[in-house]
Amino acid sequence: MTLLFLFLLIDHVVHLQKTEKVTTPPPVVKPLDPFAASTQYSTALQTELAKYNLEQYTAVLIAIMQQESHGKGGDPMQSSESAGLPPNTINNPAESIKQGVKHFNKVVNYGTKKNVDFETIIQSYNMGMGYINYVADSGNQHSEELAKQFSKIQVQKNPAVYNCGGDKSNFRYPYCYGDFSYTTKVTKNIEMLSDSMPALVSALPADIF
Repeated sequence: MTLLFLFLLIDHVVHLQKTEKVTTPPPVVKPLDPFAASTQYSTALQTELAKYNLEQYTAVLIAIMQQESHGKGGDPMQSSESAGLPPNTINNPAESIKQGVKHFNKVVNYGTKKNVDFETIIQSYNMGMGYINYVADSGNQHSEELAKQFSKIQVQKNPAVYNCGGDKSNFRYPYCYGDFSYTTKVTKNIEMLSDSMPALVSALPADIF
């Protein structure tokens, strides 16, 4: 009887071991970095900026690229128009960065000369040098309301071109020249870069915002 009981006990334990489900923790999945396609160009941007002694603004240019193209395509800085060319004429990231940094250098120098704030300089990457003049004549500080006013003036000059593609549901409509919220978006991108590229964000001049 004792041997039979022992045999049954062993058989029961073996059966439990075979049927017992092994619980393994789920694999840790790292969230995708939404800036990955843009930050891959950080060295190229920093190198090009250094030619103008502006390398401290690398995080700003990454944030601008993120807003312009998410780092995708042959013109990730969307700098063709600043060179007087039709959109996306530039089809080489290195050339796009070269022209984009050249354009940024121009708006920084002109914005500094006109004594406007750095938010105006960022907005002018999108809206052009004329926006610097407009802000300089309107208190020297950027606001989305000023950007809307400037956009409206440009739309009135060429309504057939600046009409948001006729889409009245577009958030920019009727301010279809540029993006009046550009600086807000780029600034948000810079804040988000603090997690993945803290050194570059820390290198920014403390007084730009």
